[in-house]
Amino acid sequence: MTSDLLFVYGTLMRGFDHPMAQLLSRSADFIGEAHCTGRLYLIKHYPGLLRSDDPAEAVFGELYRLRQPEALLREFDMYEACGEGFAEPTEYIRQMLPVTLEGEVVSEAWTYIYNWPVTGLPRIASGRFLEK
Repeated sequence: MTSDLLFVYGTLMRGFDHPMAQLLSRSADFIGEAHCTGRLYLIKHYPGLLRSDDPAEAVFGELYRLRQPEALLREFDMYEACGEGFAEPTEYIRQMLPVTLEGEVVSEAWTYIYNWPVTGLPRIASGRFLEK
């Protein structure tokens, strides 16, 4: 499945002075603040999203339209250390999931799902990494 939409919820969001966040802001169009169903955990200095079937559990972030999706997704896969060439199981996996923007579900967007155990990690109950 292909999409040019990317949902970010951590260090790639606006306001982070990280080279990859800067790459995203230069190479994509910010669509708006969005959320998805899931649970957010503090991994280290960055968050991890786990999918959830409970609509009461939400993770908040930002939705972008990538101008060159294939090339940019390869770059972000390298940053998230997932995809070809990385030992399984990788810390993150890139998946499509439904994202809600301004109260309406938009077509699915790519995001990075945390893929390692979260036992003992603090949950970010608000679903907002910036409020950790």
